[in-house]
Amino acid sequence: MKINEKNLAAFASSATPVDREGWLVKRGEVNKGYQRRWFVLKGNLLFYFEKRGEKEPVGVIVLEGCTIELAEDEEQFGFKIVFHGTGNRSYTLGAESQESMEQWMKALACASYDYMKLMVAELQRQLDEMEECDAVTAAFGEKSSLSSPQSETNDNKANSSPMPPPRQRHNPFNKVTQEASNGSGYQHYRSHSIRSAPGRADSGRYTENIPRSKVTFRELHNSYGRRILSDFNEWRHAKRLELEKKTVPTQDLLITL
Repeated sequence: MKINEKNLAAFASSATPVDREGWLVKRGEVNKGYQRRWFVLKGNLLFYFEKRGEKEPVGVIVLEGCTIELAEDEEQFGFKIVFHGTGNRSYTLGAESQESMEQWMKALACASYDYMKLMVAELQRQLDEMEECDAVTAAFGEKSSLSSPQSETNDNKANSSPMPPPRQRHNPFNKVTQEASNGSGYQHYRSHSIRSAPGRADSGRYTENIPRSKVTFRELHNSYGRRILSDFNEWRHAKRLELEKKTVPTQDLLITL
C-alpha cells in the first residue's frame, strides 16, 4: 500500500478530531528497549511522535486486520497490536496504569473499519427488529379495535373517573328545626345580628320563636357590671374616709398653735 507521507503528516498535525491521545512506551523493532512516545489516535490511524506538539510523526500504524491483545510477559501494563499473517510485525506498547491500558485497548479495538462495519450491521439488524415489532403491534391494535368496538366503549366508561354524588350544602351556623331532622325539609333561622340585638324595636321580629340557650352579652354586662360598680363605690367611700382622717389632725394642730 502506497502512502503519501506529506498528506499523512499534514493529517496527523491538523485540527481534525482526536479519538484518544497520551503517553505510551513502545518497544523498538531493532533496539528491544522501550522508548516513551506521544501517541495520537485519529480514526483507524495511530500516530506516534517523539515529543508532544511536533508537526511530523515518527511513525503511523494502520489499525486494519489486527487484534489487540494483552502482553503478559512484557511490561506490567503492556499490550500488543498483532497483525496476523507471515512477515507481519507486532507492536508492543505499555501504559502508565491499569485504567489507562484498558482505555487504550478499547479505543484501538474499536478503531478499525471492520469493527465499524460490524457495528453498522448490528445497528441495522436492531432497527429492522424494532420496525417489525412496531408493525405487528399496530396491526394487532387495529384488529382488536375493529373486532370489539363495544368492549372499547365499556373500557372507556370503566376507566373514566367517577363523578361525586350531588349533595345539598347548608350553613352550619344556621339552626335547623325539628322538621328538617325528620327529613321533611330544611328551614333555617337567622342568627343573632345587629338588627336582632336585644333592646331594638325590631328584635322580637326575629327572636320570638328562637329558644335562648345561651346568656346574651347584655345579661353578662349587667350582672358583672353591678358587682364592679358596687366594689368601686366601696373603694371610693373607703378612700374618702381615709382622707378625712388625715385632714382632721392638721386642723386641730392649727387651732392649738
